[in-house]
Amino acid sequence: MRVIRFTNFLFLLVSFILKAQIILNSPDNYIIQDSLHGTNTAYRKKWDVKHYDLVIEPDFNAKYIKGSNKIKFQNKGSDIIQIDLQDPMKIDSILTVKNTIIPFIKKGNFYFLDITHITDKENINYELTIYFSGKPKIAENAPWDGGWVFTEDRKGNDWMSVACEGIGASVWFPCKDYLGDEPDEGMTLTIVTRKNLKGIGNGKLVSYWKEFQKNYFKWQVINPINTYNIIPYIGDYVNFKDIYKGEKGDLKLSYWVMPDNLIQAKSQFGQVKKMLEAFEYWFGPYPFYEDGYKLVESPYLGMEHQSAIAYGNQYKNGYLGQDRSGTGIGLTWDFIIIHESGHEWFGNNISTADIADMWIHEAFTTYSETLFVEYYYGKNEADKYIIGQRKNIRNDIPIIGPHHMHKKGSTDMYDKGANMIHTIRQIIGNDKVFRDILRGLNQDFYHQTVTSKQIEEYISEKSGINFSKVFDQYLRTVEIPELNYYLKDNTLYYKWSNVVPGFSMEINTSIGKIRPSENWKFVKIKNLNEGFYVDENYYVKVHKLNN
Repeated sequence: MRVIRFTNFLFLLVSFILKAQIILNSPDNYIIQDSLHGTNTAYRKKWDVKHYDLVIEPDFNAKYIKGSNKIKFQNKGSDIIQIDLQDPMKIDSILTVKNTIIPFIKKGNFYFLDITHITDKENINYELTIYFSGKPKIAENAPWDGGWVFTEDRKGNDWMSVACEGIGASVWFPCKDYLGDEPDEGMTLTIVTRKNLKGIGNGKLVSYWKEFQKNYFKWQVINPINTYNIIPYIGDYVNFKDIYKGEKGDLKLSYWVMPDNLIQAKSQFGQVKKMLEAFEYWFGPYPFYEDGYKLVESPYLGMEHQSAIAYGNQYKNGYLGQDRSGTGIGLTWDFIIIHESGHEWFGNNISTADIADMWIHEAFTTYSETLFVEYYYGKNEADKYIIGQRKNIRNDIPIIGPHHMHKKGSTDMYDKGANMIHTIRQIIGNDKVFRDILRGLNQDFYHQTVTSKQIEEYISEKSGINFSKVFDQYLRTVEIPELNYYLKDNTLYYKWSNVVPGFSMEINTSIGKIRPSENWKFVKIKNLNEGFYVDENYYVKVHKLNN
């Protein structure tokens, strides 16, 4: 039997190598190598991830991890599928449910699997278990650079986690590392620890057991989830719980922190309920009631890991005790609790299929800070806060990056993106309509991956205003619309400059609403004793010319 199995395997391997040569020498190879995992390649399109069953066991001293990922997927006609795992991690073996070996070829950070002998029908669910191991990339400045963090808490206990939004989940485990395909049926994450360390994951703890001096913590998420949001936290944690009575009933709140921070955490995390009240008002129900809401103290500043948000803001208000708006308003609440939780709606509920469109995550979430301020402190304070954030805008490169290359655009997606949304809100001029759009986005794109085009068109459709040129201006150029004007004989002359062709945006001014275009317009004015000015809630420049 061993000889027969080996012969069959050898035959399959030779057959697969011949197929792989065609792949790796085809024009598509250019896409595979140069776009990394940003493109929905021919070896991704015809299979759909249904569920991940991930097991991870880290070795703190060796800075080494090993584990397995059982992938349940629906085949839609693929003979060869692509799995991503970045060096120096490696796939050790791949087996079917019947322990049949799946042959594969590695090319850079990509593995090509021949599945012809296990998938004979389309639209049927299949399973593969991928065993992997290695010393993962170590993050030097998490969460910004991405990778694993191996450190110690103040008592010298091992403390480990990972952050991988930009670099991708394949930096540490094998998966279909393409944002456009989330596991429709969720995932389970089993974390194996030693000593008395606890393993915290996304969703709800469904089982815990001990075996051979090891601890096993199994967590379950039943909703779709971005792969970069699947995160283990391992440390000497303590836990406390609460309940939030929200729009969909009782939401279970769970907090995992270092023991010596327990008292501070119980005080600081009281802001969670305030956040949930404000955001459910603006955006609709928290999108993951079934999986609960968690804050987990992390060895880095923070990240929006779905239902298990990383918290490392040192139990301070503001951003590590600073106010990014420079107004002082941001020191009245904890930036990480508010901002990272905002991503549960924009980023985790509504997710981009390409990180080139990451403004959908970051602009709306940054604006959620302003909406939180407005809900509790009023509109004037909220306006001051969002206007104050403009000092952070660089206007270096466009907000939308190159598509299909796994490359983000400018960090202006945060503050400039939020100010674009604030400007659009002024143009709509009806806060009920604006709020309905925010709630509608989270309802109509519930648990979906989207493109920028979809979101842009949705806002235009629901507002009844064509915002296409506004989006082109703020998302795809680095130019800020500049209103040029001069006064002559009780007449105001005005027009836009530094704008995309066809740009025309209504703004509110000291003389009422005007709609400048690229061509000069004029209006007679009876009284200019107070001068002429533009409502500063619009993110534009104003330039007075000599007449």
